[in-house]
Amino acid sequence: MSLSATTTAGLSAGDGAAHDGNPLLDRMDQLIIEQEKVMLARTEKSQSMRAEAESVLAGGVASSWQDAPPCAVWVDYGLGSKIWDVDGTEYSDFHGGFGVGLAGHAHPAIVAAVQDRVTKGTHFAQPTEDAIVVGRELAKRFGLPQWRYNNSGTEATMDAFHLMRVATGRSKVIKVEGSYHGHHDAAQVSVYPSLEEAGSVEAPHSVRYSTGIPDPMAQLTVIVPFGDLAAVDRALATHAGEIAGMIVEPVMMNIGLIPPPAGYLEDLKALLHKHGAWLAFDEVKTGFGLAPGGATELLGVTPDLVCTAKAMAGGLPCGAIGGVPELMGLIADRTYEQVGTFNGNPLTMAAARATLQEVLTPDAYRHLDTLRAVQVKGCEDILTRYQLPGFVRAFGGKGAVIFTEALSNYRDFLDYDDQWGNAHWLYQHNNNVFLPPWGKCEQWTMSVQHTMEDVNRFVANLETLARELRAAVPA
Repeated sequence: MSLSATTTAGLSAGDGAAHDGNPLLDRMDQLIIEQEKVMLARTEKSQSMRAEAESVLAGGVASSWQDAPPCAVWVDYGLGSKIWDVDGTEYSDFHGGFGVGLAGHAHPAIVAAVQDRVTKGTHFAQPTEDAIVVGRELAKRFGLPQWRYNNSGTEATMDAFHLMRVATGRSKVIKVEGSYHGHHDAAQVSVYPSLEEAGSVEAPHSVRYSTGIPDPMAQLTVIVPFGDLAAVDRALATHAGEIAGMIVEPVMMNIGLIPPPAGYLEDLKALLHKHGAWLAFDEVKTGFGLAPGGATELLGVTPDLVCTAKAMAGGLPCGAIGGVPELMGLIADRTYEQVGTFNGNPLTMAAARATLQEVLTPDAYRHLDTLRAVQVKGCEDILTRYQLPGFVRAFGGKGAVIFTEALSNYRDFLDYDDQWGNAHWLYQHNNNVFLPPWGKCEQWTMSVQHTMEDVNRFVANLETLARELRAAVPA
């Protein structure tokens, strides 16, 4: 089938400095300052709650990703495609909890499933029948026969690293530069390295995310550019007999949205197998969001392992790993003990069953297709009419407006001015569309409960940004 955060290391916000004489970026710095003032004026209660929280929550938030300048937005409730913050402002929710919200908020099928389950007990540390039903659904969607549950995308990818190492007796795993696979030690390598740290494009350095990651651990994660099969071949030769496998987002999500080159995934799998190594897909974001069976279904390549989480359980904490018998059999015979007190939690399993069987249906995906087509065309028309750099990429319920002419790997991303994503996020937020902060990094997530009204609001906000930019800086 064809394919139609906060400031972090290596990234910076618009700071009012001149941009090599680029009047658009100079104007954008001014707009960012203005829009941050607007946002602060409309989030007084959020700021008050943040101040109150600082006495009990480190930094005043529950996760560092929630701490996006100019302020963290505290949410009161959500219903359908909308959320309301504590100041009473309604938003069309295209944030989707960093990709979790494919079902939307308070979907009746999920509410009913959770309400029924909660009266029967919420935790036993023993399996329940729903675990079988969900496993069958996952096997059908992703084409991999055996599964285990965990509780987050981080846990799912951690199990993938472990399984590939156990299966091969090797310690090193290949990872793509600029990709994010959770916050365990082996994955927190070259997530957002600066160009100075990153080294040559032919052989990128393994850059630990922080001093919390031991450098010897970081060196066990070998870095390659996305979509570059020759780089993987070189890494396998350089570390001959040491590579257990490779983990990759089949459509890269951490730096906008980047599909793989034609034939890349098929050839990657064959190359790794030739060297006795395994291929794991991180479908934590792409799973369910791009198609019922994620990028595995969309692109027609089945890896040895699939990691999923986020949208699987309609908003409850979840995770799962599925794989070929040669790898999952290592769990079955207890060569590798895949464990977790909350694995297969009955409340999560009930929600996942409802999500997969009653919410993420063929009709739901057709609805997403209809909305996405309108949203993509509307955004493309605006970029063309206002002569702004960039393009739109979108698959399933995921998409991004990318304000640069080329984006195929992390080095392209570093060349992409941060102000575009920051300004777009602020304009959307201040006009009642909630996006993940720092839109340069993230994508929109559309839910099955979104309507054409939500799409039109998003497109109108992009036009407001474009119009105000061009009013001061004519094409």
